[in-house]
Amino acid sequence: MSASAASLDVEKAAVSLSANTSALSVSTTLPRKELPPLRFSARYKPKVTRAVSFRLWFNTYRKLFAFVLTFNVVGLILAITGTWQYPRVYTGAFVLGNLQVAVLVRNEFFGRLLYLLVNTLFAKWTPLRFRLACTSTLQHLGGIHSGCAVSGTLWLLFRLVRITANTDRYPASIIVSGLITFFTLAASFPWIRNSRHNIFEAGHRLIGWLSLISSKVFVVLGDCYDVSTRSWRAAHIGASFLVRQQDFWFAVVMSLLIVMPWVTLRKVPVVVEVPSPKVAIIRFQRGMQQGLLTRISRGSWLEFHAFGIISEGRNSGEHFLICGVQGDFTQSLVDHPPTYLWTRQLKCANLSNTTKLYKRGIRVCTGTGLGAALSTCLQSPDWHLIWMGSNQEATFGTTISSLIRDKLPPEQYTLWDSKVKGGRPVVMRLIRETYEKWGAEVVFITSNMQGNAEMMEGCMREGIPAFGTLWDF
Repeated sequence: MSASAASLDVEKAAVSLSANTSALSVSTTLPRKELPPLRFSARYKPKVTRAVSFRLWFNTYRKLFAFVLTFNVVGLILAITGTWQYPRVYTGAFVLGNLQVAVLVRNEFFGRLLYLLVNTLFAKWTPLRFRLACTSTLQHLGGIHSGCAVSGTLWLLFRLVRITANTDRYPASIIVSGLITFFTLAASFPWIRNSRHNIFEAGHRLIGWLSLISSKVFVVLGDCYDVSTRSWRAAHIGASFLVRQQDFWFAVVMSLLIVMPWVTLRKVPVVVEVPSPKVAIIRFQRGMQQGLLTRISRGSWLEFHAFGIISEGRNSGEHFLICGVQGDFTQSLVDHPPTYLWTRQLKCANLSNTTKLYKRGIRVCTGTGLGAALSTCLQSPDWHLIWMGSNQEATFGTTISSLIRDKLPPEQYTLWDSKVKGGRPVVMRLIRETYEKWGAEVVFITSNMQGNAEMMEGCMREGIPAFGTLWDF
């Protein structure tokens, strides 16, 4: 038997032994940094414990969602049983109050303000666990959005049931506006949003505006109508009655929150580069800070799509989007490159914006996920880029490749081209070794759903603080 064959057999035996033995006494006696590198076969997948799976599933998003929903359900039960009379009289305030908070946490102005405050007050000097908690909370604000939206729907259903039980005492206008609002809100539930995304986009935007109007009409009409006398209060008291109602001001503030981002909508010139049939690179004027994403559309009001922004900084004069072909919209960018696109000038802050909180970190991405990751490394020498993909330069073109090779020092990035290297890396080995050598505090991951799950599971097993990709925007 040759030396190479014997070495291969030894490696296979080591893999088999580590996979089938729960613990090795010799392993526990070695310091962590002296452990030999893991060498998994291509088919090997470490077992994920139930504890790890549950911790990843019950993330901050679901914790915030559960907290908000539980708080409202307790109040709803007290109202249904008659223990708490206030929400029975002012149900509209609970409907619009929840919907207003749901809109607020998705507002670009509010989001940018939150990120600015956290990054300004807590960057680098506070305990790591506190900074990780800040990042996790900001990343998962969607849990509050969903929790308040569902809670508002439940309060609306409660009011509808009470009204329909006495249809002879309420005018048809109140009942119709309430039903429209309820079914529109129901269209945004995850199983509808994920399986029928185009329906969700159209419904949440177009019918959502109708829902906004109808919810206000429903609540305000309900407040103005006196069931006991079967007459309109405002007709006797005057228009000043509305101004004194809390529901009216909830409706006003919610309208402002929705309209504000649309005020920044502009039609801007773009240059589209198509390096391959899989990708379109869009160049915009204006430099950007790192950690932002933008929404673009060919039209001005219907279908907007979010992409991470690549820029060298505010003074660079330009920024780029990497648009991988995944649907009709991105395919049209490749087949029929536009010269103008609609976008909001106020950009959304995303996960990468909190990289300012950390002393050093690793930014891991695969494929088109580079669009959300590259700016962080271009604008901060404290962040190391790991980019994995296939035939990277041919797929993404020289514009993107030159940004990495010309603007980053070699020690600040690791490129793994599976076509050049002859296969995929042992991802967790690559992340772990880079994490230790770089002296990182945290790992940020942007990948597809499968890759994100594997890396998040691996980082949790290794005890590496990590944040992955979300699909709730």
